This record gives sequence, structure tokens and C-alpha cells, in this order.
Amino acid sequence: MQAEEMSNPEQHRVQLSANQKAKRINQDPDIYGTFAEIGVGQETVRHFFRAGGASQTIAKAMSAYDKDFSNAIYGAEPGNRFVCESRLRNMIRHEYSLIVERLDRADHPTQRFFSFANTVASSSYERPHSGHGWIGVRFQTAPDKPTNDVIIHIRLHDPDINLQQESIGVLGVNLLHACFFLYEDQDAMLTSLYDNVSRHVVEIDMIQMNGPDFSHVDNRLLSLQLVKRGYTDAVIFGPDGQNLQASEVLYKKNILAIRGSFRPVTKVNIDMIMNGYNMFIKEQRVDRRNLQVLFEITLNNLQADSGAVDEKDFIDRADILCSLGQTVLISNYQEYYKLVEYFSRFTKARMGVIMGVNNLIEVFNEKYYRHLNGGMLEAFGILFTRDLKIYVYPSKPTVEAPVMDLGNMPVHPRLRPLYDYLLSNKRMVDIETYDPTVLHIFSVAVLKMIREGKAGWESMVPPYVDNMIKDNSLFGYKPPVSEANPGKAKVSKV
Repeated sequence: MQAEEMSNPEQHRVQLSANQKAKRINQDPDIYGTFAEIGVGQETVRHFFRAGGASQTIAKAMSAYDKDFSNAIYGAEPGNRFVCESRLRNMIRHEYSLIVERLDRADHPTQRFFSFANTVASSSYERPHSGHGWIGVRFQTAPDKPTNDVIIHIRLHDPDINLQQESIGVLGVNLLHACFFLYEDQDAMLTSLYDNVSRHVVEIDMIQMNGPDFSHVDNRLLSLQLVKRGYTDAVIFGPDGQNLQASEVLYKKNILAIRGSFRPVTKVNIDMIMNGYNMFIKEQRVDRRNLQVLFEITLNNLQADSGAVDEKDFIDRADILCSLGQTVLISNYQEYYKLVEYFSRFTKARMGVIMGVNNLIEVFNEKYYRHLNGGMLEAFGILFTRDLKIYVYPSKPTVEAPVMDLGNMPVHPRLRPLYDYLLSNKRMVDIETYDPTVLHIFSVAVLKMIREGKAGWESMVPPYVDNMIKDNSLFGYKPPVSEANPGKAKVSKV
């Protein structure tokens, strides 16, 4: 099934073939540029040669396949890497600078220049999911305008090298066509990337659009769209709001993740991450200099009551987390074992997951694993055959209720042996250094107070977060009546 079939936000859109798109570009006399392709990615430019009229489009086409030649042209990368974002950026920058240097603008007054590049490593039958690559375009939308950059990262899932090559070539054509003919509509750009390309062969897990024509674009929303459309299952963006590629962030690192709705971030969330972090860095197999902390929000947590993803609500949460200096993971992994399996693609180092005791109760609920052949044992095998430790934060739902932790958490008798095994092997441990004064805080209650204009929620969120919410009217904030309509405030009688 193709991604177009999975999401299909434009039901009546006419889908062009790669040949039709290449021909449309070739027939436009004002589109002119270069192609540079490395590795298995040497497939895009041939579509333009086959379409006919390529001389109007292609100033130069090259393959810097030999590593020494490639380094001589673009410079060596740290670790002598060739399939990485920095190599791709160096390629489009270098090739575009040659266009400007070698073509006299007086001779090309109406042409919009571009440089297309990719660097891709293929999958193999021994490692069918190891293939990945970077594809990018630097381009003008008018002869007198500065350039824009669109960069994507892909993962290859089919070991058939011919299918990989064909898919990469078509994807490259789709990207270049989208940059010139759809740049004003980012939704249409995203949709067109999977024209005649299967999600089962190619996964797009990162996209970045920068430049004057994308000044209004929030790249975090592009990340969200990739997950929402099913183009990938997880995306990451940093504190600066820029999208990140997972392997660049997580490769061979210790990972500590906390899942939540963060709607909004509360003092409980901060207490969880601080205490969990302090426990995690004391582990023998954890190097705090090589540690990545992630705040994870699942797609399920982003859905409104209607089932649709509320993008404004997402940005509100992202703004606060980014302001706190956090790296954010958006995933479609409702079950924790899928999240841990995802992390395991990139690292064998020790991982940690911080969760509330109520979430752990759900982890031990067998209904979530009925679709697995091995049921709950299969899921727990994925979880705990990795080097994983779970840090459990207690709960106190009411003032009268006792604190619930691993010692008194309800567990079905049938699952007690498994529970005791994980407990005795310290694969699950209590966070004992928690702040008891914040256990009464729940995000749902705080959100309700914010929206209803009730006072008192400010003390339940971290410092400065309350100001952010008020100043930017996040989460549907309404000021208390006395603040919003001071003239209507009640006057006390003396």
C-alpha cells in the first residue's frame, strides 16, 4: 500500500508519473541546475535524460562515487562519513556556488537555479533495514530571490537493490518537482513525495524546509505530519525547534525517555525527570557525557476528542518543552515495547524509561498484547532482553489515599511471578526521592483550570511556564474574571 493510499489528504488530486514530472521540469526554460549523486542514489538524473529535453534543465550531472574523489570535492566529514546530513549540505552548497560562479546572470536573466544532491547507502539481504540516505535541493523561486533548502532523510526497507534504486530515483524527481511547482503549499509538497513510491520500500523520517519562501513554516509541524500521515513512526526535534534525524541524535547513546501528554508541563513532570535522571546517571553502564534525554508525546496523546490531531495544541506543548531546553520525540508507539524496539535500532547502551505507577499498571494489562503471537511474553521479551531499566514514579490520587508504588501496586495473580522476577532483578525500581508536595498535581486538572479562568494553577507548573501560557494564550488560556474585566470585579462593602 502506498502512502498516498494510507493518508490521501487530496482525494481528487491528479498524480503525475515520474516521467511526466521530469518532462514538465525539462520543458520549463527557466529551471536550470545541477545534479550530484553518491552511492545507490545515482538514479534521479536519468529520469530527466529519459524524459527528453534535458539540456534545458541540466547544467551538470555527476557522481562523486569514489570516496577520495568525493572528499577532494566536498571536504572530509568527521569520522570520514559519506552518508550524513553534513555531506549532503556541503554538496548542495558547493554545487550551487559553482552555478553562481560559472554562469553569468546577464546570460540567464529569467532562470531559477537549483542544485540537487543525494548520498545514499543501500540495504542488503543480510541487513534489510540498514539502508538510508539524505536527499536535498537548494533552489530559487525567482531569479532575483535568495535560495531555499529542502532536505529529507530516508530509510530503506526492501533488500532488493533494483527496487531501492528505482524508488530513490522517483522520490528525487518528486522532491525537485514539489520544490518548483508546489512550494507555496507544504501540505501538497508532502503528499506528492510519495507519488509512485511505496512506504514499505522508503520511509521518510525527517524533513526540513528553510529559506525565505518557507519563513512561515514551522518545521515541527512538518515532523508531526510525517507521523500523522504514516510516512514514519517517530520524529525528533531539538530545543531550537529544528527537526533532527534519529540516528544522528541516538546513535550508540544512553537514552532516557519520559512519556506524557505535557498538557501543560507540570511540577510533577519536572520532579519525575530530575529524580529519574539522577538515578540513571549513577548506573554503571551509563555515561552522562553520552546521554540523550527525550520527552516523548504519542500521536494518541495529541488527538482531540474528535480523533483529529490538534496542531495548535501540539505547538503549545512543543513551545514550552523547547523553552525548557528539551528534545522532543513524537511517536506512533502506543505500547512501550515498540518504543524500546525503536531505540534499539540505534543503540545497545543502557536505556531508561521513566513512567508513573499508573502507566506501569497498564503495561501489565494483557489486552494490549493480544495481537502478538507470543502475547504479553513476546512484548516483555522485547522490553527486557534489551538493557532497559524502568524508573517508577509513585501516585497519590487523593489526600486520603496512600502513596502507591511498586510495593503495593495491584498486579493480577497470574502475572505476579513475572512482576516479582523483574522486581528482584531490579529491572524496575521506585523513584524514592520524589517531592511529596506535588503528587496531587495532574495535567488534566491544571488544563481545566487554565481554560476555565480559575486561579491557582500557576503554582502547579514550573517557573516561567505560567508566564509563557499567559503571554501567548496557550492551551486556551482565559484570565480570571478579575483580570479580564477589572471593572466588573466585586467591590467589598465597608
